Amino acid sequence: MANLSIWRVPDLSARWWPVFLRNLLVWRKLAIPSLVGNIAEPLMWLVAFGYGMGALVGHVTVAGAQIPYILFLASGSVCMSAMNAASFEALYSAFSRMHVQRTWDGIMNAPVNLDNIVLAEMLWAAFKALFSVTAILLVILALNISHSPKLLVAWPVLLGTGITFSCIALIFNALAQGYDFFTYYFTLFLTPMMFLSGVFFPREQLPGLVHTLSSLLPLTHAVELVRPLFMGQWPAQPLLHAGVLAAYTLVTFWIALALTRRRFQG
Repeated sequence: MANLSIWRVPDLSARWWPVFLRNLLVWRKLAIPSLVGNIAEPLMWLVAFGYGMGALVGHVTVAGAQIPYILFLASGSVCMSAMNAASFEALYSAFSRMHVQRTWDGIMNAPVNLDNIVLAEMLWAAFKALFSVTAILLVILALNISHSPKLLVAWPVLLGTGITFSCIALIFNALAQGYDFFTYYFTLFLTPMMFLSGVFFPREQLPGLVHTLSSLLPLTHAVELVRPLFMGQWPAQPLLHAGVLAAYTLVTFWIALALTRRRFQG
């Protein structure tokens, strides 16, 4: 019966907000170094591949239109950045607060339950991802890679991407016994996803079975939503892609919450 109880309906309330605010106040002291760390890698990808390989590739075909490779890469890189920033926060930082520093134990001495702590961690990781991608979007605008007004729509899509990947990462956070465990998640899950989701090259070039598998990946659907907006177009199947991301979010949050409850029961 105890094992079944971990799958009960989430007990959520507005008490997640003080936990979120606590994380914000702590992070505020390290905001600039954190920003530099989160945007440095995607900007290196953008400059090295966008301008370097872009000079060799020239243009790629997307939905029947020829676009510069750097535009193609920028639209995928910003999704990749949302994925990585949310994952890193929901893994390393959340694990530190949960297991190493025992911050969650202290919070639960107040009238805040575990469910609200997990919700706050998920939303905080998504906020960190949004903060990072906003900085990258500003660089993309400054470099005149894209100036589409539809980039304003990409902003909430990237927030949703951060939410999705923070939920997935919290599953591994609940299972981890140490920081080394996260290496498997990045190496076996996130890194292959970067190369199979259309970030660096069109998915149409993938073999049939691999192309089909890539259609199941959440990053693929984020890219399919964001890339047309960079091109000044609307996504072809927005409800499908948004629905897949929403389904991933709901299912993985429930699993993460159940596994975290089981961990604290032990």
